[in-house]
Amino acid sequence: MNKTFLDIGEDGFYGAYYPNHEESTRAIILMLGDAVDDRMAVSGVKWFHKQGCNVLAMSPGKKDYGHHNYPLERFEAAIRFLKAKENTKIGIAGASTTGMLALVAASYFQDITLTIAMSPSDFIMEGFYQDRLDGARERPGVNESSVSHQGKPLPYLPYAYRHPLYWQMIKKESKESGNLIASREMFNESEKLYPVSEEEKIKIERIKGLIILVGAEDDALWDTCKYIRRMKKRLESHQHDSQYEALLYQYGTHFVFPQTMLESFMPVVSGLLIRLAFKSGRQNPRECKKTRMNIEAKLSKAIANW
Repeated sequence: MNKTFLDIGEDGFYGAYYPNHEESTRAIILMLGDAVDDRMAVSGVKWFHKQGCNVLAMSPGKKDYGHHNYPLERFEAAIRFLKAKENTKIGIAGASTTGMLALVAASYFQDITLTIAMSPSDFIMEGFYQDRLDGARERPGVNESSVSHQGKPLPYLPYAYRHPLYWQMIKKESKESGNLIASREMFNESEKLYPVSEEEKIKIERIKGLIILVGAEDDALWDTCKYIRRMKKRLESHQHDSQYEALLYQYGTHFVFPQTMLESFMPVVSGLLIRLAFKSGRQNPRECKKTRMNIEAKLSKAIANW
């Protein structure tokens, strides 16, 4: 695939632009994987190419999966870039932390008219690093949000634990639950200690166009279905200029990706990844695959109609 790398200093954001081999005026800002050209990102690019879209992959930096005070202005620069490439429709898609980020960005920039958030939260998370400090795979920042705007961190839900207890508790929960990684109890504890305030909630009612929220009840990282239901309730109680779909499933794990996207990421053994990572993936492989196939159909239809 042809691609053009973009630099924060010169272009205002870090990313890679993957034009579709067929002419298109629709573009997706995609946030998947640890880098804009790793296997997961490229799998997402290929999937959206099949849907007839150009793709701009974005991440905080080269092989940087930490999110701390990520400037929303980078999305503003990305939108300008896509418009200069004659894209007349702009969407955004993310999963997990970047599912949250996709919702926040879309709530600020009304040029985005399709928002796909897989396993998102309905609040802005505290910032975190993945820099292996003291041997911890991940740690919270110090008074840092995951997102910033105009040089100021946005209000965020604090984590229940600080470094080094934060990663110790995630490792403990993962081992006890039978998942490669689990943090659901930590997020539940965070809400008990610090009930989510209005300032910390994502203003989903500001998003334009179509919003698609995807989640599974067996998510081991956080209770995304609870968060999605809260967003539905918020939309029902606030005036908004959007249409929305909430795709909620009993089984699917944290990786609620379209089936062929996952197959592109791990050809032949795509289901093995889910079984290795999550207990529910081992116990309910057929149900999880059925979920991903349904997501594939629903998202493909939505993009076609966009």
